[in-house]
Amino acid sequence: MSNYDRNASAPFGTGYARVGAAEYDMGLRSYMLGIYNHMTLALAISALVALGAFQLSVTTDPSAAAARMGSMYLTGFGAALYGSPLKWVVMLAPLAFVFFLSFRFERMSYSSLLTTFWVFAATMGLSLGSIFLVFKVGSIVQTLFITAAAFASLSLIGYTTKKNLSGMGSFLMMGLIGLVLASLLNLFFQSGVLQFALNVVGILIFAGLTAWDTQRLKNEYDVVAGDSELAGKASVMGALSLYLNFINMFQMLLSLVGQRNE
Repeated sequence: MSNYDRNASAPFGTGYARVGAAEYDMGLRSYMLGIYNHMTLALAISALVALGAFQLSVTTDPSAAAARMGSMYLTGFGAALYGSPLKWVVMLAPLAFVFFLSFRFERMSYSSLLTTFWVFAATMGLSLGSIFLVFKVGSIVQTLFITAAAFASLSLIGYTTKKNLSGMGSFLMMGLIGLVLASLLNLFFQSGVLQFALNVVGILIFAGLTAWDTQRLKNEYDVVAGDSELAGKASVMGALSLYLNFINMFQMLLSLVGQRNE
């Protein structure tokens, strides 16, 4: 399928070529729609788990609170989840899932891969619950809509552009590695100026990765077309890539423009 040519002559006339092209386009649309559906459902799972974790973590009754974080009174669950060493497990667990999925997906069945992806999304939601302790709900919702609009526009550009973005992808991946290393260093320096710069650069990197990943996934359809199991697994891994771009862009935008709780 990698040498598919929609303008190639068919042995049985142009009618056969038109049918082949139509089937290809239908298959491509179905494949990309599957990726977006998986990503959207994963985002919904993360949002519901994050909201549920937050509601279980706070209380309005000071006498029932186990701890206090800023203006928030934490329940025993919240104190354990966000105020104890367990918070590091919650923060790092999604990263462990990403590594696991990246290195094991070829050996997993589609159903087991998809189940693991849903568990990852729930774990990420548990980690994201802490943003409600820091930022106002209205600001979170506003940033979520801004991110969704930006993501949709960038993904559409990646899908429709005729320009080859593969060179940009290599540059962006190097930038992503630098961003991760600088973010780890800033855990020790705690520099507000550096964090601001990292957020700005990070937004640009993940915006570019959204367009690049979309084009990459579109092109990969030629490889997986005709194999339903392989296409299903590629759909899940594609959804993971776009999900991570969305979540990282959202978090960095929120850190940059979000209104914090007093």
